[in-house]
Amino acid sequence: MELVEEVVIVGAGIAGLATSLGLHRLGIRSLVLESSAGLRVTGFALTTWTNAWRALDAVGVGHSLRQQHGFLDGLVASSTVVSEPDKQISFKVKGTIGDHEVRCVRRKLLLEALEKELPDGTIRYSSKVVSIEESGYLKLVHLADDTIIKTKVLIGCDGVNSVVARFIGFKKPAFAGRSAIRGYADFKVNHGFGSKLLQLFGKGVRSGFLPCDDTTIYWFFTYFPTGQDKELEDNPTEMKQFVLSKLGNVAEHVRTSVELTELDSITSSPLRFRHPWEVLWGNISKGNVSVAGDALHPMTPDIGQGGCAALEDGVVLARCLAEALKKELNVEGKEREREEYKRVEMGLKKYAAERRWRSFELISTAYIVGAIQQSDGKIMNILRDAILAKFLAGLLLKKADFDCGKLNIS
Repeated sequence: MELVEEVVIVGAGIAGLATSLGLHRLGIRSLVLESSAGLRVTGFALTTWTNAWRALDAVGVGHSLRQQHGFLDGLVASSTVVSEPDKQISFKVKGTIGDHEVRCVRRKLLLEALEKELPDGTIRYSSKVVSIEESGYLKLVHLADDTIIKTKVLIGCDGVNSVVARFIGFKKPAFAGRSAIRGYADFKVNHGFGSKLLQLFGKGVRSGFLPCDDTTIYWFFTYFPTGQDKELEDNPTEMKQFVLSKLGNVAEHVRTSVELTELDSITSSPLRFRHPWEVLWGNISKGNVSVAGDALHPMTPDIGQGGCAALEDGVVLARCLAEALKKELNVEGKEREREEYKRVEMGLKKYAAERRWRSFELISTAYIVGAIQQSDGKIMNILRDAILAKFLAGLLLKKADFDCGKLNIS
């Protein structure tokens, strides 16, 4: 079977759905190809900083998500290595363009909010891309079910193992040397965390506990895996016991968060990132093909900006593409095809220019912060506990003090 589409987006994750919705708001139809049978909700939740809410408002779903998720009004940082008072920092401060807004949002609800606003038939599930081929000014997208889709524009939002990223020349993301176990706990009653993000720093480990609302907690635990630890990834029971054994001396409600986590609400994965110089000097776009989200800037989760940056990508990409696709053309035939291709190419180059330094900055900052936060060296631990925790919230807020702009086009 052969289909023809104007814009094809590979991956119905955060970046893919945000890009598709942004294009829809601007009057452009896209087809989103998703390899799984339904929405992918791995990861359970994410911190949405101020920059993410500006992007969500731009595509028109911010209001509904605010009704389901409460404010995080600050951060509590605590060391499990040295005995000293917790450091508490408020998020209730003004940025350069307004008040900061921080919430922990359930990934499932975020994806559903984006999907709900798309026209029926926008997402084609169970559609795994196996290869991409050139065909004049078009791209041929080959699916596992032998379908071939011809498209004028191809956008890869297909994660760290992106087929599209490889097509335009990006290398496979590097292993950061750490892994993360993530979970989601429903207390059914008030969890006792209040409205603050709790971060715990240990020797070679780090954990965080984020309230999504009064009764649910999203938590993560990052560590340096050994050869033996790699077996944890396929065994949720052992994952849970591993985290409980490494938490150390923590408050009862912190330990309870892990104990209450259902086995199907706990996952493990290695942390991967793109070398920042690849983003700085590599091809973010190539002709009528580009990438967004983790396909562009996979980063470690240490500043909580992966999903937020994906939302920014979606808004900027939709805006740049719409500017290119909606311009009137006064030529026909092959000349029209060539002119359309050139305009798409220029639109994607504009997107790449806007996202290059932002992506470089976020990847680099996340990696450096993670290396300090999770050090198991004595000197680095002293540096971390004495300095980093104090300035961590300020750094997080600074990276969140960014506006990707509206969907308006000239």
